[in-house]
Amino acid sequence: METDDLTPAELRVWRAFPRGEFVDFRDPAHDDDAADGAGWGPQRTVRTSVLRYLLVNCPREDGEIPSLSLAGARVTGVLDLQYATVDQPVRIRHCYFDEAPRCYGGRFRELNLSESVLPGLVAHAVTVDGVLRLTRCRFLGQVRLGGAQISGSLYLESAAFGDPDTSQPVLQLNQAVVGADLWAPGLRAEGPLRLNGAKITGSVNLNDAELSNPGRCAVDAETLAVEGDLLMRKADVRGWVGLRGTRVTGRLDLSYTRLSNPGGTALRASSATIGELWLRRGPAVEGALNLRRSQVDVLFLDPDTAPDQVLLNGLGYTTLTPHEPAARRLPMLERDRDGYVPHAYEQLAAAYRRIGDDDAARLVQLAKQRRHRRTLPWYARLWGVVQDATVGYGFRPLRAAGWLLSLLTAGSVAYALDHPRALKASEAPDFHPVFYTLDLLLPVISFGQEAAFAPDGWRQVLSYVLVITGWILATAVLAGVTRTVSRS
Repeated sequence: METDDLTPAELRVWRAFPRGEFVDFRDPAHDDDAADGAGWGPQRTVRTSVLRYLLVNCPREDGEIPSLSLAGARVTGVLDLQYATVDQPVRIRHCYFDEAPRCYGGRFRELNLSESVLPGLVAHAVTVDGVLRLTRCRFLGQVRLGGAQISGSLYLESAAFGDPDTSQPVLQLNQAVVGADLWAPGLRAEGPLRLNGAKITGSVNLNDAELSNPGRCAVDAETLAVEGDLLMRKADVRGWVGLRGTRVTGRLDLSYTRLSNPGGTALRASSATIGELWLRRGPAVEGALNLRRSQVDVLFLDPDTAPDQVLLNGLGYTTLTPHEPAARRLPMLERDRDGYVPHAYEQLAAAYRRIGDDDAARLVQLAKQRRHRRTLPWYARLWGVVQDATVGYGFRPLRAAGWLLSLLTAGSVAYALDHPRALKASEAPDFHPVFYTLDLLLPVISFGQEAAFAPDGWRQVLSYVLVITGWILATAVLAGVTRTVSRS
């Protein structure tokens, strides 16, 4: 390329490149907005053919380190660096691109497009040996970074993504590998983000993000692997978030976040492995919460944040926080879309037992039996009602003593007022109404009273009632004790 063919603006860039000097076309007297770059004149316009020649051929000067450092320019044409190896840092900031750059399969030492406006970016399988900076960039089309290999961090803070065709991901990071952090607080996207299969060695920061694709996918991050934390605090997500099979070694933090997908699933984190899952201090989730078959060490879940529909079958967790009364936790289990899920009750009871709250654990187990009763045929439900009323399925043993004392009192008073006749007056012991009533109530123990006296009339009817009630009470107690012993 001959310098005679260059415009004055391009000549400035040409001469600065070998010495690594910064070329800034911005007017310090005005607050330039890169979105207005389409109207910038030839005095600040640079053709991509010039930039490509410099990056590929790399003219040098002795003792200098070349680099492309450019700001405030309108870049015309397609910057085609497919399969190119660029050893010099590329910093094209606060610029306006007429066409989406193409960096498919390229290799860069550092790539910085911060604060620029671009129609999109095609960079599948790109390799960046340092950091990739897209800070505060505005993309009007798709950004394709699938399979990218970035040894440092990927910076996307306050970047904006939008595409008229929101059925396609506005940001593709599927199968990408980031050697440090994915740093994107304040990111805004009108369309889906795709991160499925990506591997992040550090943390993912999506705090204060605004992700909108109502009724459809907002974040597709199935099988995402994050060695640090996945932070989405104070985010506003409209659409569903897919985290199926995700592995987060640290914390998945959704504190203060709005998750909204009415009529569908708001958060699908099934079959995931998560160190800590925080769902707290935010509005109630609008849509279903799917945590089937996931494993969580610490589940921080505010009852007020839980949605109207949950799917918890197979969810395992070690610690449940904050500590809430069982009455505050149980309604969520009642709302499980899978119906009666015994495992969910067992997990909740075990969490209470681990912190020493045995009363709450028993209440959960009692609620489990009552919930199970509703799934049984009518005759089994009837027996369940008896067990519940008498001994609370074994979790309320003092109820049996209460029933026994009440029946004992009633029978003793009735028989004390009107003694039954003795079968053999010469051989019968002295009548004792209390022990006679106990003989009727207790099917195993005998005090010799029942066999010696024969009630008649209404006293006989009462004796039948006491005998039948005693057998029912004893059977219910035995069933409750057996259930309790087998569970422990």
